[in-house]
Amino acid sequence: MKLAVCQMALSNSMENNAARIMHFMEKAAAQEVELICFPEMSLTGYVSGLLSKPELNSIVDEVQQQIAARCTSLQLGVIVGYGYREGDDLFNRAGVILPGSGATQFTYDKIYLTEIEEKYFRHGYRSLVFPYLGSKIGVIICRDQNYPLLIKKLKDKGAEYIFILAAHFYDPKEARWKLDKNRAIPITRAVENKAFVLLSNTVGTHLGMVSLGNSLIADPEGAVVVAADEYQEGLLLLSTNDAFPEPAP
Repeated sequence: MKLAVCQMALSNSMENNAARIMHFMEKAAAQEVELICFPEMSLTGYVSGLLSKPELNSIVDEVQQQIAARCTSLQLGVIVGYGYREGDDLFNRAGVILPGSGATQFTYDKIYLTEIEEKYFRHGYRSLVFPYLGSKIGVIICRDQNYPLLIKKLKDKGAEYIFILAAHFYDPKEARWKLDKNRAIPITRAVENKAFVLLSNTVGTHLGMVSLGNSLIADPEGAVVVAADEYQEGLLLLSTNDAFPEPAP
């Protein structure tokens, strides 16, 4: 199986984000990737004007149907992040769209919110491990990675690959001094659970904050077998038959 994470900048326009997502889907499919993960909130961003709209769900659903059609035509599974409402509650959600499904097949809502997020979002409460092409895939979102028992639960459910959707946006100084921490945690979770951990992070600026990328894939021994830089969008690839994957061109 060939897996990928995308390091991507977020736009204030959902249409632009969707276009970038589908652009990278095309690039991934051209390299025979079978499952690609995009960053946290990669579809909607954190734009309050969109997230507060009563019709948010219908807007997101329409775009996801377009993504689902592309998944089927490309024979490519996608994990994408977005805001979504259940009644009056707003969730930071990851949706899994698999080829042939025609719609979002699995969802996961971020459990461990930041202090700022708690003002706007509700906590999720269910973990997610889903089957795909003979393997089991776990999904968490950003700060969830700080809680080892959550990741252990995924491993106990059989997860061999754990995707982390992240959006490490801070003011510039904080972004710099948190780089080592944000790199170390996914590596630690890989070692603890003897699983591949694949981190998809944002890059660039969004709503006055900055994210310094450094998306990565760590193997079950904690080796960083491929990593991104601080400023470029792009794909990181993992072939489960290869010991040392390479960045996508």
